[in-house]
Amino acid sequence: MASTEPAATGRILLLGATGTQGRAVARALCARGHEVLALVRPQAGRSIPEVAASLPGVALFWGDIAQPGTVTACLAQAGPVRAVVSCLASRTGAAEDAWAIDHRAHAEGLDAARAFGVRQFVQLSAICLQRPRLVFQQAKLAFEAQLQASALDWVIVRPTAYFKSLSGQVERVRRGRAFLVFGDGTATACRPISDADLATYLVDCLDDPRRQRRILPIGGPPPALTPRDQASLLAELTGQPLRLRPVPIGLLDAIVAGLSLAARLTPRRWRAAVEARAEYARIGRYYASESMLVWDEASGRYREDLTPATGHETLADHYRQLLAGH
Repeated sequence: MASTEPAATGRILLLGATGTQGRAVARALCARGHEVLALVRPQAGRSIPEVAASLPGVALFWGDIAQPGTVTACLAQAGPVRAVVSCLASRTGAAEDAWAIDHRAHAEGLDAARAFGVRQFVQLSAICLQRPRLVFQQAKLAFEAQLQASALDWVIVRPTAYFKSLSGQVERVRRGRAFLVFGDGTATACRPISDADLATYLVDCLDDPRRQRRILPIGGPPPALTPRDQASLLAELTGQPLRLRPVPIGLLDAIVAGLSLAARLTPRRWRAAVEARAEYARIGRYYASESMLVWDEASGRYREDLTPATGHETLADHYRQLLAGH
C-alpha cells in the first residue's frame, strides 16, 4: 500500500542505476520530482553518452564502486543527499564478485552515507535470502545485518521474481520448441513483479513511515505461477501447442558434484574459475527447486497467501510485449 503521507522530494543517490531495475527506479524517482544522482561503474562497450542517454534527467558520477572510497568521493562531490537507494548486485553470484559487490561495496556505501548525514537507505534485496545456501546470499545477509544495526531509516525490499528472469524461453516457444522444466514443472512457483511496479514500490518506501526499518517481501499480482503455468501461458500467446521437455533435477546434482570435485582437484592458478562454475551450477540447482514465495517456518512450506502483492502488470502483459517486439 502506498503511503498516505505527503511525499517529500529530495536528492537521492542511486546505486546500480544502469541495470534493468535500476533504470526503472531512476525513471520513477525522476517522475516523483526527486533530484537523482547515480554512481555508475565503467562499462565495457558503452560510451558515456550511451549510458547518459539511458538515464535521462540523472546526474552521473563515474567510479568503480568495488574500489574503496568511491562512494565517499561521490557524496563529497554531490553535496547533501537525503537517501541512498541501491539496486546494485553482483553480476555473477560467484564468491569473489558477491563479496566485493553484495557485501563490501554496500558496506562502504553505508559507512559513507552515515559520514555524510544521509537519513535513509533503501536496499533492493532478494526473497531467496530467507533460505540461504549460496555464497551471494551470505554476502547479502552480511550487509543486511550491518544495515539493520545502523541508525538510518533502512528498508530492505525482497522481491519474489523478475519478469526478465522468466523470459529466457519466449523465443524458444515461439519457434515451436518445447519449454524446458525440471520434473513436471509444478514443484516451484513465484509471483513475478514488473520493473515498473517494483520501482514504484521502492520509491514509495522513501515516504511511508510504516515501511521504515522493516524487511519487506513483495510480489506482483496473483496468482503465483509455476514453470508449467509459464509454459501454458506462452503456448496460448504464441498459438503453439503446449510442449514440455522435462529435465531431471538429478542432472543438476551431478553437474554440481562434478564441478565441485573438479575445483578441489584443479591447480591453484585455475581453481577460482572452476569454483565459479560450480557456484553457477549451485545457483541453478537452487532456483530449480525453491519457490520464490514467502517461506512459512511454522508449516515448513512456501505460501502464496503470505506473499504480499503490488502493482498491476502481469507476466502475460510482459510476454505480449516481447512477442510484439517491444
